[in-house]
Amino acid sequence: MSPETFRRLVEEGAFLEWAEVFGHRYGTLKAPIADELERGNDVLLEVDVQGAAAVRERMPYAVLIFLKPPTEQDLIDRLRARDTESDEELARRLEAARDEVRQASWFDHVVVNDDVARAAAEVADIIDGDRG
Repeated sequence: MSPETFRRLVEEGAFLEWAEVFGHRYGTLKAPIADELERGNDVLLEVDVQGAAAVRERMPYAVLIFLKPPTEQDLIDRLRARDTESDEELARRLEAARDEVRQASWFDHVVVNDDVARAAAEVADIIDGDRG
């Protein structure tokens, strides 16, 4: 969406969460989330720690799951493998990621993302258990 539309929607309170990260704006609109929840569906959001804090504030019943890299070296390797940032941008992203890992303790669950299939199964088990 255009920057003007994004700004207008922020002013109208249309976002469940939004942030500007590394010069880019991201957000989750409330209406589609509310529609799915009203239908009885689970909603899975992929947001950063700042977004998770906003979701927790607006939806205290939300179950927050932090996906954590197995080691800092794995994190570094994953960020480098993307090959989308300059060295300076990579350093900023790495520091931000380290900060996020330090905040994992206030999430409801922490899942180590060492194997995609195993981590996905663990997340699914958490979601199924929360429904119980």
